[in-house]
Amino acid sequence: MPVTTNPLEFDAIGTRWWIRAEGLTDRIESRIRQRIDEFDAVWSRFRPDSAVARWAAGPVDPDGAERTLTLPAEAAPLGRLYRELHDLSAGSVTPFIGESLVRLGYDASYSLTPHGPAVAAPAWGPDARWEDRTVTASGPVLVDIGAAGKGLLVDLVCGILGDAGVSDYLVDAGGDLRHSGPEADRIGLESPFDGSRAIGVVAVHQQALAASGTARRAWGRGLHHVLDGLTGEPVRRVVASWVLAPDALQADGLATALFFVPGHELAARYGVEWLTVHSDGHAEGSEYFLEGLF
Repeated sequence: MPVTTNPLEFDAIGTRWWIRAEGLTDRIESRIRQRIDEFDAVWSRFRPDSAVARWAAGPVDPDGAERTLTLPAEAAPLGRLYRELHDLSAGSVTPFIGESLVRLGYDASYSLTPHGPAVAAPAWGPDARWEDRTVTASGPVLVDIGAAGKGLLVDLVCGILGDAGVSDYLVDAGGDLRHSGPEADRIGLESPFDGSRAIGVVAVHQQALAASGTARRAWGRGLHHVLDGLTGEPVRRVVASWVLAPDALQADGLATALFFVPGHELAARYGVEWLTVHSDGHAEGSEYFLEGLF
């Protein structure tokens, strides 16, 4: 079985993947690509044939009867984290934000043209809910897992590597990454104000690092993809965040939550390292991150 010696690089789910792994074979690579395709076929709101897109576009009972969407096994931990972050943020973090993003132009065709005023996400409980592997709603709801889904997929890819006996790797999906191996990797922290430079570095060893920011997916006059579920409006106070956590799902979800929840509260609950950069340029974070800033 041929073994890959160079890092594996490819585009998937709208981002660039970079995988360095000792003992990465063609068979493992094929399984990774297949798993990513399977994930995309369920969760992508950018393709009309995905499970979440078809469900959102499906018929609604005129009498208001609830509709359900049954999802794969990976939905259970994802839904649990979303519920925790929804409650911690008083509803600002929500997986039911899809239609709000579409309204502002972050739609399946990437029109980047607003289709009307911002709208709040359906309320968790009265309008929609996510329990284990099932999403239930009384009307059309477009699920969007942008707050934590990429981290989950990184973990799933790392699981494939682990099952194949690969223990020394770095999996990076557009800045959400997970490390395994004897030596730490030093990762640069991209400036939210100038993508050509870094504001610091952080060492990642047997952990996951996730970043969230408003600069890369921004358009129009002050529009970007990090929305407050309570209003459907883009957040303004925070421009970038990072979290170092045991797995990429948690790191990704908490990096999004930092736009709404004070970092010390998340650190007290989850025991993670964190960094937040505000729109005025000042940074707050745990000592681990602050020591690495330039």
